[in-house]
Parts: sequence; C-alpha cells; structure tokens
Amino acid sequence: MGSRTKDLKTEKRATGNEKYLNDIFTMMRNMDNLTVADKDTRFNSTELRLLGEILAAKYVGKRLISTQLAKLLGITRSAISQIVNRLEEQGIVKRVADEVDRKIAYIEITEETLETYGEDLKICVDFVGRCVKKFGVAKFNEMCEAFEQFCALVEIEKADYVAKRKYKK
Repeated sequence: MGSRTKDLKTEKRATGNEKYLNDIFTMMRNMDNLTVADKDTRFNSTELRLLGEILAAKYVGKRLISTQLAKLLGITRSAISQIVNRLEEQGIVKRVADEVDRKIAYIEITEETLETYGEDLKICVDFVGRCVKKFGVAKFNEMCEAFEQFCALVEIEKADYVAKRKYKK
C-alpha cells in the first residue's frame, strides 16, 4: 500500500489505460521490494530464489548455467554473474565445467550450503504462511489465479500482435 500511496499524484493525472500501466509498475516495484522473512536470514530473496532454482533443476536431474538462471529469475545475465561471483567467493555455490564443452559452467550449490539454505527456507515458509493465513487463503489463491490469467492474456496479446505484424509484411 505504501508504494501505491506514493503514486497518487501520478494516478490523479493518469486515466484509463495509463492508470492500469501505472498500477502494473507499482505492483512490480512492490514485488521487487517484498520481504519474505520476519527475521534475519543468511540469504536475501533473490539468492533464495536462485538457490531454489538450482535445487529444483537438480531434483529433476538437470543442471543450470548462468543464462538459464537469469531467464528463470527475470534478471540480466550480468546481474546473475555478479550474484554468482559473490556467492562463489563465500563458498555457497561453485561453477562446474561441462565434461564435453569446457566453456559451459554449471552453477551448483555446495554441500555446506544445503543446511543453511534449508534453515532460511523454513523461516521464509513459516513467515509467508502466517501472512497468507492473515490475508486469507481463498483471497490469496484468487489473487494468484487472477495474476496468472492476466499474464497468460498478456502473452496471447503479444503473440497476436507479432503474428499480425508478420502477416502485414
């Protein structure tokens, strides 16, 4: 709500579609600033997501490179490289060269990190669970469903636009 209040001046000027775009930007900013823990954790939200993606891939027998992590997290490859470099210096992750193509480096979690990650994840899961309970489980599920539907619609509209542009050429 705080960021929404900040945008009141913009909202008063904006009407219709401009207001919708402003609302989307506000939600995106709020998501970037969302805290998922009520106490100190070793890892920040981005690092937790990065480690989670690495573990999820490992669980299904896959390995990820920086480019894939950047796409999954929705951030630039440069930002991923900076994060991975920092985590590698701290011994949290390691780069492992591909057996066939030595130019490819997979990002893996060190064994020592698994316990700490598990502790941080439990803190976040408990915190988010309490927040969802207070917010309302049904309301939370409706919000998630509406967001997924909107994102799917945006992708359909983008595809339609691209298809129409190609057809006109």
